[in-house]
Amino acid sequence: MKPASLSEFLMKGRLEAGVDEAGRGCLAGPVTAAAVIPGPAGMGWLAAGLDDSKRLSLAARDALREQIEKEALAWAVGWATVEEIERVNILQATYLAMHRAIDGLGVAPAHLLIDGNRFRPHEIDHTCEIKGDGRFMSIAAASILAKTHRDERMHELAAEFPKYGWGSNMGYPTPAHKKAIQEWGHCSHHRKTFRGVRGSLFSD
Repeated sequence: MKPASLSEFLMKGRLEAGVDEAGRGCLAGPVTAAAVIPGPAGMGWLAAGLDDSKRLSLAARDALREQIEKEALAWAVGWATVEEIERVNILQATYLAMHRAIDGLGVAPAHLLIDGNRFRPHEIDHTCEIKGDGRFMSIAAASILAKTHRDERMHELAAEFPKYGWGSNMGYPTPAHKKAIQEWGHCSHHRKTFRGVRGSLFSD
């Protein structure tokens, strides 16, 4: 994995932020994005198991989240609500969450590394990197923060709506989640325009 943020950009006097999202393919809950600027003190966690959040265990993600939030030069999480997803579509809502994370950094990077192949341009220059969360440390760090913060929110919602199993499926379209929607109808946290939710009865 490339330590682009430190070895390539800090040496040139430039800061770089990695940006990634979580929850784009879910049937319920917000879409979440994170932006991370690693700092010199972060070399420890950059070398200690940092990877795409999907490849890490829950315990590893939580441990790395703590280190990232403590040692990064700057980090921020952005959200787009279900209402925004319904109004502007999931792709545009994902960009909205990413922009909110970038704007929340408090430190302005000179360059953005975006996971994926598309991005709505920000005033800061960017590069899109396909599968960047498995190749660039700053993006991997953002992947972990986006995933863990969103999972935390879905656990909170699961306490209010236990019948959908969000504590385990995090709102993704698992067979059990889709069956629960068929049986109980959708609620206010479901994305009603998404296949698997569309056409179901409202149950709130």
